[in-house]
Amino acid sequence: MVPDAGIPDPKGQPAQHQQRQPGRESEMQPKPVVIHDDYQGSGRLTGKVAMITGGDSGIGRAVAVHFAREGADIAIGYLEEDRDAEETRRMVEAEGRRCIAFKGDLGYEERCREFVAKTLEAFGRIDIVVNNAAEQHARESIAEISADQLERTFRTNIFAHFYLTKAALPHLKSGASVICTTSITAYRGNPQLIDYSATKGAIVTFVRSLAASLADKGIRVNGVAPGPIWTPLIPATFPEEKVAKFGTGEPLGRAGQPADVAPSYVFLASRDANYITGQVLHPNGGEPVGG
Repeated sequence: MVPDAGIPDPKGQPAQHQQRQPGRESEMQPKPVVIHDDYQGSGRLTGKVAMITGGDSGIGRAVAVHFAREGADIAIGYLEEDRDAEETRRMVEAEGRRCIAFKGDLGYEERCREFVAKTLEAFGRIDIVVNNAAEQHARESIAEISADQLERTFRTNIFAHFYLTKAALPHLKSGASVICTTSITAYRGNPQLIDYSATKGAIVTFVRSLAASLADKGIRVNGVAPGPIWTPLIPATFPEEKVAKFGTGEPLGRAGQPADVAPSYVFLASRDANYITGQVLHPNGGEPVGG
């Protein structure tokens, strides 16, 4: 069983910064809460196979472990964080399920095709696609966002959603579920994350449009828009002083944990949500949003 670190200190977390993206969960203090000890699986995903991008850490890791506790086998995609990916695989296997890890840049279509092929080779089917991997780079002004950064952010955050869903679609049957991670920034914006926020807005529209497109096939498409969640992306993006206060201004008074978000994905992937498509859930600590 994965340990539960409890509710985080409302005063924030220790000041820290990681020099490279993607961030490493193994270097974070305190470690994010992956799954709460009292979370009881009930077989809601028994026999299912889920593909999860960014599954090595943060929200992706938490989704993988929750899905495994609900009975699913897991294929995680990640960029280069081998140590984190191996830990996620260990956690999934500790839940009694199988897990494979695919290393590669899923912002490119060919790599998404390869990820799908590896998943089918390992498990023979795909039932759930979780488009979750993302990157962000804080800049004080749009003038500081280079063409390279703009393309890179869009490639990781939205191109990969298109490419992986397209590659998986021929193998998805009626009852399958596609879940995309958007963000509260899609609804309220962020002056330091203009390009990131734009990609997250694009994901919302992608969810709504794809849901309409696939409804007649019985494939549901939904999204999750987390608020401030304690993941490796935070210390890899912001300076130490901002990390220390991250999430403390929210209505609930703290940053969220991946364990607070992952049950939304379980719900959307399960039969409990079989009449829900084209929608976005908002585990964000109480921030009001529209749409």
